[in-house]
Amino acid sequence: MTLTPYDRLRDPKKFLKKFRSIMIVNGASDPILCRCFPSYLDGPALDWLCAWPAGSISRFQELAKLFEDHFAGSAIYLHDSDYMNTIKQGQNESLKDYMTRFTKVAMSIPDLHPEVHLHAIKSGLRPGKFQETIAVAKPKTLAEFREKAKGQIDIKELRQARKSDKTYYKDEDKTQNSKKNFKLTPRFESYMQFNTKWEDIIKEILNSKLIKPPRKASTYQDTKNVDKSKYCTFHQKHGHTTDECVVTKDLLERLARQVHLDKYIGGHMQKCTPPSTGNTLSEQQHREKEKVSSSQYEQPRGIINCISGGYWWTKL
Repeated sequence: MTLTPYDRLRDPKKFLKKFRSIMIVNGASDPILCRCFPSYLDGPALDWLCAWPAGSISRFQELAKLFEDHFAGSAIYLHDSDYMNTIKQGQNESLKDYMTRFTKVAMSIPDLHPEVHLHAIKSGLRPGKFQETIAVAKPKTLAEFREKAKGQIDIKELRQARKSDKTYYKDEDKTQNSKKNFKLTPRFESYMQFNTKWEDIIKEILNSKLIKPPRKASTYQDTKNVDKSKYCTFHQKHGHTTDECVVTKDLLERLARQVHLDKYIGGHMQKCTPPSTGNTLSEQQHREKEKVSSSQYEQPRGIINCISGGYWWTKL
């Protein structure tokens, strides 16, 4: 049997009873009791004993009486078995927290009877499903009660973990959606001014097959929360207008710089006249391609002559 040193936080009567039991089993005499007693004291209790003058206490019975009287007040701070019935599970307190709080108090009560412990912990349960489960199961021991409580706690924590996972995946979806809905920024620092609406230009160059519409146009968009009053001619879907489309803006600028849209720039607006017999759409496209090809090989801006090895030229 072991005995934790007394530090003024326990009932002195019960401490003395256990101390005598241990010493008597070992055949200790009265002088040995007096000499060994300080070894089982700690903190304020040991300081109290050391303050007595040497030789002032001759018998252990006298020492025990002085010790009990001095630390009698410590017993009023201790809980007894009746206090267990005052511990109740809070309205928003989890079963795990209630069990932890109840167990801490129970461990501070010496010689607490298991049946009293079981009755008190069951009585303190908050009305609910687990209390009904215990009422039906009627556990007869603390071990049975703890097994039921552990099962309930595990279920609660599993549900909480699943809920956290759902929240995590919802946040991930929001992040992915925000990535999908990011706004594009224009590529060029300056842009041409056209004398025709972008929408009309896009329609004509799509009809002439100068460019192709976006892949899967009008089929990949999310139809939820889409503004049906807005429509993009290039993307062929609702949600934004052609004039708001950054992709369309960059596309027209690129075509203009490749000399495909001269008739839409400045005052060079050409009237739409019926094509002549020889001026078919295919011929017009052929001329446009030749114009692009010739622009790729512009004439050199100057010639640099080199003395060694003859001469050579390059573009400046």
